Amino acid sequence: MTTTLKALPDYGPRQFGDRLGFSEWQFERARRLDLIPAADLGGRWSADVFNDVVARLDAVRAAVGTVPDVGSGRAEEYLAEKFDGLTVHPGTAAELARRGHLPRRGEYKGHTLYCGLTLERFTDRRKVARASAAGRTYTRDDAAAVLGLRPADFDHLLRAGLLTHSETTVSAWYKDITVRLYRQADLDRVLRSSRIDWDAVGATPKGRQSPLTQLPTHAG
Repeated sequence: MTTTLKALPDYGPRQFGDRLGFSEWQFERARRLDLIPAADLGGRWSADVFNDVVARLDAVRAAVGTVPDVGSGRAEEYLAEKFDGLTVHPGTAAELARRGHLPRRGEYKGHTLYCGLTLERFTDRRKVARASAAGRTYTRDDAAAVLGLRPADFDHLLRAGLLTHSETTVSAWYKDITVRLYRQADLDRVLRSSRIDWDAVGATPKGRQSPLTQLPTHAG
């Protein structure tokens, strides 16, 4: 038995989206892309506008895409599946956004959302690989290990303003604790810094004060 929806004289946002078979994110993206025009009846849409959208519904669906705006984890999982065999590290989505390749689309519960339509249409494997390498993030202790430092010596880099965190996340164990994350490209930059004698730092035996303690404190 086939059920036919009765035509309405006008449509609110929920009625409009539901009758197109659109989820909320699809309807909002269609509006953002001007595939659905602005409401013409004081916050509601006339039947004429609705029927016009229905007449070109296949084209609207194609333009809206199938991937909603997602957080960094889901964005990186999507890219790893899309580019099979490519390692996509945590921090890749933020790095792609930083480089202007992946627009941010607001937040959800304090977490940045990234444009699903851009993810769906992304074709440049090299850009993802470069973002994965440069944007990979580490916790404080892991970042210290990458630099070959003791965690306490790592803190001297922060104190001197030679390094700062690129983003934050919530502790996997304690949801009220914010964890600072450090980016691979920033660690690489510090390793190239002429202000640090890395040979001397590496030669400092255990129990001896690190040369990093002599770095001046950043005024800012």
